Amino acid sequence: MTRNHRIPPSPLPQREGVDPVRVRLPVEGPWVTVRDHLAERLSGAGAGVVDGMFDAGRVVGADGRAVSADAAYVPGMFVWFHRDLPAEVPVPFSIEVVHRDEHIVVADKPHFLATTPRGSHVTETALARLRRELDIPTLGAAHRLDRLTAGLVLFTVRPGERGAYQSLFRDRLVRKEYEAVAPYDPALALPRTVRSRIVKERGVLAAYEVEGEPNAVSHVELAEHGGPGLGRYRLTPATGQTHQLRVHMNRLGVPILGDPLYPVVTGPVPAGDFRRPLQLLARSLEFTDPVTGVTHRFRSPRTLQAWSSYDEWAGQ
Repeated sequence: MTRNHRIPPSPLPQREGVDPVRVRLPVEGPWVTVRDHLAERLSGAGAGVVDGMFDAGRVVGADGRAVSADAAYVPGMFVWFHRDLPAEVPVPFSIEVVHRDEHIVVADKPHFLATTPRGSHVTETALARLRRELDIPTLGAAHRLDRLTAGLVLFTVRPGERGAYQSLFRDRLVRKEYEAVAPYDPALALPRTVRSRIVKERGVLAAYEVEGEPNAVSHVELAEHGGPGLGRYRLTPATGQTHQLRVHMNRLGVPILGDPLYPVVTGPVPAGDFRRPLQLLARSLEFTDPVTGVTHRFRSPRTLQAWSSYDEWAGQ
């Protein structure tokens, strides 16, 4: 028997720029009702949460109608619902749009703002904000930038074109240049290319290097040095491992200023503490547009605060 795997359009609108959760019921399983499956799937949400969603009619089917708690389990059925949004401290920095056309949006993300909804960061993300501010509910991220890193992020306007832009990053067809402020070491020979194998385990905050075939390659240059023993570095990654530039700068003995993970994992920063941001900036993006064929070159006008005013950055 041939099953229809086409995903129906969501019957629920976005909320605060955030998509509803879509669940496709597994083909096989022991569940008798839809509620049984969701109660098991969302067991970490807390007692009574799933029942409360059904009681309030917040779980809907493809037709937009509420699914009752005793509705029979149908393998392959789709249901949608909105999770309760977590309480979030607003990130008090704006996100600037540096380019917008009918296919893409390039935004200059501030420090502390996550790229896409994940974990405790949902509405206070670049994607959710831009969907609301630009009124583009179809907006999607072509790649991600660490929450603590500022700089350029590419978003797509049309869902059908998103894969083409994502493939640019997957196939390493985007030239990315970063800038960092870190200690200046006159004995460190630069420029140089750092190659290593980086491992990032789920649930572990810091990535680490191991022996083996390199999967992370970064070119590191010193742009200039000055101030209180500081250097401004130009970083060009050839690969995209998690925390790659931060790990490689730490390996060279010049960890990036404001890094809470390298060389030492510090205690959690209280929500709302936006002092001493990580001094890492995604400065530029260059690529040939896979849809229009246009060659794009975008550059962030941001200045890293520890370079322009170290005392102000350190004294926050």
